[in-house]
Amino acid sequence: MGDVLVRDGRVAAIERNLSLEEADVIDARGAIVMPGFVDSHRHLWEGVIRNALPDATLVDYLVEVNGRLGTVYRPQDAYIGTLISALGALNAGVTSILDWSHIQNTPAHTEAVIAALTESGIRAVFAYGPPSNGKGPWWLQHGHEYPQAVRQLRSSHFNSQDQRLTLAVAAAGPEIAPVEFAAQEWRVARDIGARIAVHVGTGPMGRLGKLEAFGRTETLGPDTTYIHCSGLNAHEWQMIADTGGSVSLSGAIEMQMGHGSPPVQAALDYGLAPSLSVDVECSQPGDMFGQMRMAFALQRMTAHELTLAGKTAPRLMTTRDVLSWATINGAVANGLASQVGRLSPGMQADVIILRADCINVMPLNNAYGAIVLAMDTSNVDTVIVGGQMLKRGGQLLGIDMQRIKRELNSSRDHVMTTAGYELSPTAATICNKHTYASLARPK
Repeated sequence: MGDVLVRDGRVAAIERNLSLEEADVIDARGAIVMPGFVDSHRHLWEGVIRNALPDATLVDYLVEVNGRLGTVYRPQDAYIGTLISALGALNAGVTSILDWSHIQNTPAHTEAVIAALTESGIRAVFAYGPPSNGKGPWWLQHGHEYPQAVRQLRSSHFNSQDQRLTLAVAAAGPEIAPVEFAAQEWRVARDIGARIAVHVGTGPMGRLGKLEAFGRTETLGPDTTYIHCSGLNAHEWQMIADTGGSVSLSGAIEMQMGHGSPPVQAALDYGLAPSLSVDVECSQPGDMFGQMRMAFALQRMTAHELTLAGKTAPRLMTTRDVLSWATINGAVANGLASQVGRLSPGMQADVIILRADCINVMPLNNAYGAIVLAMDTSNVDTVIVGGQMLKRGGQLLGIDMQRIKRELNSSRDHVMTTAGYELSPTAATICNKHTYASLARPK
């Protein structure tokens, strides 16, 4: 039991029986106060197409989202999709997030995404990525600005170290793009002091050892977060460990879509502290509670199977371990470990209050167990980012939800119908007659 004092956007003190007459006091009795969750990889622009691909495989996703839906996005669609995803994350207690934003179809799209992140109030790493414009490989598109435009963004939007939005490069990497282009992505990022986030070890392409070949160019480093990693070989894992890289796992999507088995234990075996991420809301919910439960169960299943087979098993992860994956490990992966992920004096006041006196939790017997194994978004009572109250009493603050709903539904209708999907006239839900690939393309 204790009190947390927030002053000037930072945690000023954590003590018992703090008393300040001028303070705005939040009564957190019957609750757990903790640092906000940190998501190390999510494609926020896909908020417009939430739940649209519930049964999709990785191939379906690449065809439908990258090759079809993203191609008809207007700047206003990128804006409202990013905004609703960011607000949904905040509502679920995620105070910091890396937005792997591969919807940079035009400069106007980029401006729209940055505007949405700023408006939401979330602490975001804007990872500037390639377009989803349907015009083929972007490294062959004359006049397209990725990745060079990130240089201008550094000076125009990210020129201060003391701001809620920071900059990264969402690199296609050597498993997607030619090695020469991937090396250019790394050079540009390092020229401007931006972190790099890259998908590796994903699906069939992730089993070809391309990261290993790329790593021999001495390109890998501690400024890079490697996403998914399911198909990496032993040399590639060792390269990441030796160069101080970070790992981001999206276990539910990796299992559901066919990226490969989530390599939770592999990351631990190589001394890498995994972080967790939602990835895509077109096929998964936007909270971190499910991600923690997935990772916890998967690691322990792996260890128990080895024990049952009479083999040496790794240490069983605890709920406290897994909570660190969703907080401080995410902060490390996002390059924000000196600011967020821990509740201690001097850190940014990114704080959440979780109700432990709700019917799905009470009586509270073990705080870590309650957070990881029992709670969900309904337990998120209060969300504070940089000392700013964004949710209180279970409700987001200062949000014109009717305006957002109108814009979101209008955007959804435009994106879906223009891309050739059919909307039900009664329920306005997407009707897939056969398979995703069989749907008629726009005329």
